[in-house]
Amino acid sequence: MKTIITLLALTLGASAACAKTTVLTADRMIDVENGKLITNAVVVMEDNTIVAAGTKRSVTIPSDAEVMELGDYTLMPGLMDMHVHLTSDATKHGYKRLADSLPRVTLTGVKHAEATLMAGFTTVRNVGAPGFADVALRDAINDGDIQGPRMFVSGPSLGVTGGHCDNNLLPYEFHSVSEGVADGPWAVREIVRRNIKYGATVIKFCGTGGVLSKGTKVGVQQYTFEEMQALVDEAHMRGLTVATHAHGTSGIKTAIKAGVDSVEHVSLLDEVGIELALEHGTYFSMDIYVTEYILSEGEKAGILEESLAKERIVGKRQRENFQKAVKAGVKMVFGSDAGVYPHGDNGKQFARMVRFGMTPMQAIQAATIHPATLLKQQETLGSISAGKKADIVGVKGNPLDDISLLENVGLVVKDGHIVKSVAM
Repeated sequence: MKTIITLLALTLGASAACAKTTVLTADRMIDVENGKLITNAVVVMEDNTIVAAGTKRSVTIPSDAEVMELGDYTLMPGLMDMHVHLTSDATKHGYKRLADSLPRVTLTGVKHAEATLMAGFTTVRNVGAPGFADVALRDAINDGDIQGPRMFVSGPSLGVTGGHCDNNLLPYEFHSVSEGVADGPWAVREIVRRNIKYGATVIKFCGTGGVLSKGTKVGVQQYTFEEMQALVDEAHMRGLTVATHAHGTSGIKTAIKAGVDSVEHVSLLDEVGIELALEHGTYFSMDIYVTEYILSEGEKAGILEESLAKERIVGKRQRENFQKAVKAGVKMVFGSDAGVYPHGDNGKQFARMVRFGMTPMQAIQAATIHPATLLKQQETLGSISAGKKADIVGVKGNPLDDISLLENVGLVVKDGHIVKSVAM
């Protein structure tokens, strides 16, 4: 027994001795939990964990550490985007998407995953992908085969027959039905169970019509309260959070009453919807940049004219309601809908969030600590704090003075690995 204990002690000692310590120093660091800017910042990382963070006065730099001095940089937690479609190509919409096979869209996702990570987004929530391609992408990233963000994935989005999450492009004789279609409370429970079986870690369903789907009205509710409630109950019972695509007022309010964790888009919001979100603690994820890309590049990308007509109305209303929700104090998370527009351009939304009512600090919190809390990962993600994962980004200058600086991130650290650096 004494020999075993001695060997164990030697093994642990050798492991500790092999731990790599890296230190980042910068002129500034954003404390997103307290909403403060820290000057003369130091972050100490041991392997993939932050072990100390603070000022040069308060943090001791280990003598054997590898030190990266960034100077006029601001350190922030790794950014988090709560609404992406990594397997979707922004240049292919409408009928153009029918040409790509499942293997093709999965391979496309490899490129998009790397672009997203290099833009500073170290964590994403992928809300909708065909054939569980997002599960395969996540697993390849986790195994170290490819570079990409930490992924929370839904698999195929769930929806009603003929709804936004169905394939409505082809005539009847093709019998084309999307793999997430389910009607009725027990059917939606079954399909939630199926998605979990094949690797989903979040559930996403379509609660109203959409802009980019053929033949659906944006404001019309899809799924009854009973169906939504069954779906949410099944997901929550299994420990998963639920996001709903909902543009229309009725669908937004019904989904909140059914217990969803976040509502996506939230375009046609009313005061009762805001009150319900505040009462239930529901998060809003409002993609207020994407309208610019849809209206400027959408026709060339294959977006249908009926969708462009819907967007001309919905985009303006969404921005107006974003202002109302922010002013009311609704909990907000950053959600870009990247995949509708190019991956890697996610950061362009920050400037719109500030233009339409947020402070720069609020916009940054919406992309860091708030998503971590929504995903129930606040103990390990979302802030630069001792004990959390070493997911860190750095940007030259001060984004609290100019939020558009986040469109050009110079340093990206994911899980303790420096994957992008001004010095590389």
